[in-house]
Amino acid sequence: MTKFTVVVDNVKSDELDGEWGLSILIERDDKKILLDAGGSELFAENLQKLGFDIKDIDYAVLSHAHYDHANGMPRFFRDNKKAKFYLRETTAENCFAIDYLIFRRYIGIPRNVIRDYRERIEFVSGDYKLCEGVYLIPHKTPCLDLIGKREKMYTKVGRRLIPDNFSHEQSLVVETEKGLVIFNSCSHAGAVNIINEIKDTFPDKHIYGLIGGFHLYNKSKSEVEEVAKNILGTGIEYVCTGHCTMNRAYKIMKEELGDKLEQLHVGLVKEF
Repeated sequence: MTKFTVVVDNVKSDELDGEWGLSILIERDDKKILLDAGGSELFAENLQKLGFDIKDIDYAVLSHAHYDHANGMPRFFRDNKKAKFYLRETTAENCFAIDYLIFRRYIGIPRNVIRDYRERIEFVSGDYKLCEGVYLIPHKTPCLDLIGKREKMYTKVGRRLIPDNFSHEQSLVVETEKGLVIFNSCSHAGAVNIINEIKDTFPDKHIYGLIGGFHLYNKSKSEVEEVAKNILGTGIEYVCTGHCTMNRAYKIMKEELGDKLEQLHVGLVKEF
């Protein structure tokens, strides 16, 4: 049995607060995996209200090196003394956004978190087996720096800012009875690219679902429609999105995907 519970998302519930960020607890058999730690310590408060003890989490995974997924990391390390936090090997304090052509804004992981908790962090490369039936998969689509340039997202290399190629982003893939379920919290590389990456990585496996943000909040109606149609064309059966997809894009996608599409919100629980 595989179950996921949304701990943090932009859309709150009646009992639980939300924020600009994402955190999802994934349970597979007897293992508990925390994907991201949101934009603050809210994830820890919501975990407790949802009936979970942060001390019981076996693995933590950072989907990518942005603040709205990583700012809760110090709280995680303080409250959980056993679990490693798994990051892509290129993860560093070097992610920036450029606004209005000149304003440089830091959007990365908490300053000094790698230095302060180095013994708790595991840097991974390539296709990585986290535990039985759970994998961390890097991007394999070429020229993703073009997306970084379009989105005005950069990484600092020496004194230079270069377009982000999202090598610090990874998909968490879980084997379920219905097929593979992909978790990618912001899908900066593109939702369809990510589905195809996982198809190429697991050619003999059926892909059932894709869960996460799709970074569509700043896209035109026609662009969102094209993404929805291309997702439909992959043959995937279940899509759950929120966070950086935002409500406007979600409603546009719903017209195309219908019952295949579900909205992320704090407290959502789904079993496969």
